[in-house]
Amino acid sequence: METDCTRDELPDNAAAAIAPLPAGTRLLHIGPHKTGTTSIQGALFAAKDAMPEHGVVFPAPTRHPMEAVLAVCARPGMLGNAKPTERHWERLVEQVTASGRRTSVISSEFFADAPDDETIARVVEELGGDRVHVMVTLRPLAKIMPSQWQQYVQNGLRMGYEDWLTHMLRKAPYEKPNPSFWRRHRHDRLVERWVRVAGPERVTVVVVDDRDKGGLMRTFETLLGLPANLLQPVPDTANRSLTLAETEMLRNLNVEFRGNDLPDELYSKLVRYGAVMHMKNTCTPGPDDVKISTPQWAVEAAAEIGAEMAGRIGAMGVRVLGDPGLLSVVPKPVTGTEAQPRIAPEVAAHALYGALAAAAAAPVKHSAPAKARTVHQTSSRELLKVLGHRCLKRLGRR
Repeated sequence: METDCTRDELPDNAAAAIAPLPAGTRLLHIGPHKTGTTSIQGALFAAKDAMPEHGVVFPAPTRHPMEAVLAVCARPGMLGNAKPTERHWERLVEQVTASGRRTSVISSEFFADAPDDETIARVVEELGGDRVHVMVTLRPLAKIMPSQWQQYVQNGLRMGYEDWLTHMLRKAPYEKPNPSFWRRHRHDRLVERWVRVAGPERVTVVVVDDRDKGGLMRTFETLLGLPANLLQPVPDTANRSLTLAETEMLRNLNVEFRGNDLPDELYSKLVRYGAVMHMKNTCTPGPDDVKISTPQWAVEAAAEIGAEMAGRIGAMGVRVLGDPGLLSVVPKPVTGTEAQPRIAPEVAAHALYGALAAAAAAPVKHSAPAKARTVHQTSSRELLKVLGHRCLKRLGRR
């Protein structure tokens, strides 16, 4: 789970010094990714039945209205998933409108993927116009990069971490293999895009500080006018980051998967929601598991970009909560990382079981007609293709 906090050097009553937003505000938390979004979404959703008595509504029907936001931002969705439709967005707008004059809060990191000012203007207008207040949560790039890379691997990326860093930091125009990275994480430009539409007076930037474990929860409570400690972290093993060994196992599986031209839908069902999900839910990384480590050259490059972003954000006239200096801190080099990543047999077994369980969950209603060739007369590549398509058809009959 992503950690979430603001400033540990502030006194305990620092949140009280933040003025709550006016009653009836529609607080729009746009992320970006890997800045405590899942944690705050879980806490808000868990408190959705208690918040109305304090004048606050969580209008989304689920913890994260991802399909609705992907639809309005014209994003295709996760690899192999069905493409979100305009109706997903319309339903969310209807639910927000139904909250009336009460304060409401909507959170999705995929708002950060809005492709242009026109899309941002549509989001703001349809969610309430001048009642909308935009909230952006930021963490240092050096902490975001390993989490974002392993998340990309969970969506099919085949590139190793250091090679990926080289492309993101050293190979102009810095768009391959993931053009969404800088769209999300060039934070000064992200804030600037939303300021152009909402105005600086309706944008708040919160700098997350991982040393203060409850800071972000308290900041949300204060801005929304909620009682202290109403928002509490919700354990979510499915959102934990993968270890280096787990990520490398998945990345190599992605190489095989793509190399054999298997369908994306099969990846979604068997790998992401089968193998990876089961592995996350049943396997807890131990102290000996090797974490993803960012090389020092990339850490220093990220800190330099962070300093530039902090300076530009500070000149925009938006409200900044927390310490912008954290965005340019260069962490000390991590020592003792010589150990080689090893995937434990039980972890591999849980991943394999997850894939098999996902396949077995689909009943087999029909048998495929016999082929003229025997298995021994068919290449392994073609066998994989046939197996993949058959599994996909069976899963589709659920």
